Formats: sequence, structure tokens, C-alpha cells
Amino acid sequence: MSSRTLAPFLLAFLTLQRLLELRLARANERWARGHGAVEYGQEHYPLFFVLHPAWMVSTLLEGRRSPRPANLAALALFVLAQPLRYWVMGTLGRYWNTRILIVPGGDRVTGGPFRYLKHPNYAVVALELAAAPLAVGAWRTALAFTLLNAGLLLLIRIPAEERALREYARSAR
Repeated sequence: MSSRTLAPFLLAFLTLQRLLELRLARANERWARGHGAVEYGQEHYPLFFVLHPAWMVSTLLEGRRSPRPANLAALALFVLAQPLRYWVMGTLGRYWNTRILIVPGGDRVTGGPFRYLKHPNYAVVALELAAAPLAVGAWRTALAFTLLNAGLLLLIRIPAEERALREYARSAR
């Protein structure tokens, strides 16, 4: 299969997946806020709504221009990331969200993939941001969005989550 052929299918899959996840996130957000959740990191949250759609469109556009056959190894990495994504979501249950919401009385999740990584969801997203574009020959997209995502996560998002968890732990004592 060519990159040109795969790119639109990949975009369709990612679009459907992300829209369904946003629907779940909103339901989980309603539940969390109903249980007194406090949100952190609101100021950087809109950046994700620029980064992810831009990555998806860039993957499509660069992939559609690629004369190469689809990279099956990269596609396999992307496909293998999906069960990991849902393992994270399943482990977090109602606490999974695209926002940083701290529910009073909740405990930090340490089971499932959290036994191995402090922030496994971000590892999965990093893998997806590189693997999906590489699957369709969009190496510029893979490089650019991997760097943008790393900066956003390492410099902004993960520190915001860690601060929120520390503040909650202090207030819970």
C-alpha cells in the first residue's frame, strides 16, 4: 500500500478516535466536577487543540505527497500503541481526561502501566506522534511534532500535573 493511499485512512481513524475520546473526556469531566474536582493547567490546555489537529492534517498532507510505499514497521508501532493507550485509559477509569482534574479523596493511580511509568499516556502519545507520520512517509511531520510535543509536555504539561498532585497531597494532609 502506498503512503498516498494510507494517509487518508489514517486521518479518518485518528479523527474518529480523538472525537470519541473527547466525548469520553467530557463525560469524565462532568463526573469529576460533580465530585468537586479542581482543574489545573487551563492556560496551556488550548495548545493541545492546536497541536493534535495540526499534526493530523500535516500527516495527511505530507503523506499524500509521499512517493514512498507505506512504512509497515512504523504502522505496526502505531497499531501496537493503541492497546497501550486503552490500557492507560482503562486503568484511570473515570479519572482519565484530557484536562488536569484533581478529584478530592482520590488516590494517585499506581497500577497498570503506571507501575512502569509515571506518565504512560504521554509516552503512548509520543510514540503515536512519531509512528503515524512515519507510516506514511511524513518524516518532517514526525520530527516537527515530536519536538513540539516534547517541549509542551516536558516544559509545561507534566510539571503542571506534578504541581497539581503535590498541591493536592499537601491539602489532603
